[in-house]
Amino acid sequence: MENKVERAANGKNVSLPVSRVKLIMKSSPDVSCINQDALFLTTKATELFVQHLALTSYNNGSGKQNGTLSYSDLANTAEEAEPFQFLTDILPKKILARDYLKSLEEMEEEDDN
Repeated sequence: MENKVERAANGKNVSLPVSRVKLIMKSSPDVSCINQDALFLTTKATELFVQHLALTSYNNGSGKQNGTLSYSDLANTAEEAEPFQFLTDILPKKILARDYLKSLEEMEEEDDN
């Protein structure tokens, strides 16, 4: 018999795979069992968060003119919008390898002084 979460997922109340969210939740050593209602709510909340991040990034990004959302739009939103700043480690701004190497050299020079 199908449980509530599977029925809700099959009814398109959520679009993220519930089984994947459950697997991620179970990967925490603090989690021993997962209530089905909590699983559904976590899945739905995650989906809404991702939608909000994408929409905010799209509206503030450079791709709005041509209808695209790029990684740099997401990274800029993570850096500039306070509610998303906790994502800056996950969505760092891209830099060119030569710029990174130059900053490493500058840091080494500072350490030598």
